[in-house]
Amino acid sequence: MDANADNYLARIAGAIAEPARARMLCCLLDGHARTSTELSVVAEVSPSTASAHLARLKDEHLVIQLAQGKHRYYQLAGHDVATALEALLVVAGLPRPEFKPNTPNRLRHARTCYDHMAGAVAVSLHDHFAAQGWLAPEGERGDYALSGEGEDHFAELGLDVGAMRKQRRRFACPCLDWSERRPHLGGALGAALLQLALKRGWVEQDLDSRALSVPPKGERQMLKAFGISPP
Repeated sequence: MDANADNYLARIAGAIAEPARARMLCCLLDGHARTSTELSVVAEVSPSTASAHLARLKDEHLVIQLAQGKHRYYQLAGHDVATALEALLVVAGLPRPEFKPNTPNRLRHARTCYDHMAGAVAVSLHDHFAAQGWLAPEGERGDYALSGEGEDHFAELGLDVGAMRKQRRRFACPCLDWSERRPHLGGALGAALLQLALKRGWVEQDLDSRALSVPPKGERQMLKAFGISPP
């Protein structure tokens, strides 16, 4: 290992070793993004001190910042960071922290986010699409490209992918879910999927809120349509 590698390792170790920063990193290990204010509570420091710590972690490429509207969230910079932290927790003999959302259950399960679906159901669909290799990051903004297999599958469901790509908006992109703090699918593709789910009765729109009802029969049909085994 050369001197530059030694120095970089020392910087990374120093960034992790500070107790407040270590608490922030461990908090983010569950894969959910959090605001600097939330992380300041976890780290037991003031918001201004938390911002300084997060700037250090960002400079060392341990966390990334996500913008969602007027809000700013932080999450781990990738699987390699999570793996390293997990290894350190094993050595320390500590359990992984658990994410505890405070969103009302009905809204947390399924709701609309502008013109696409959000909530636990939407996050699960997003994760399934990614696991199947249908979605892949593309470009500096983190948009998604659709694989040939994914395009074929959505076309079989009656979605006109070509027409979506011609719209004057992002085709497909991750949208950070405010209750799950993980991404669901946004963009033209996400909007088309919501309309498909409404049309087929997989979900039902509430008249006086953003909540979406997911009837048992609709959920079974939706899971089957995307090749997902029921829980």
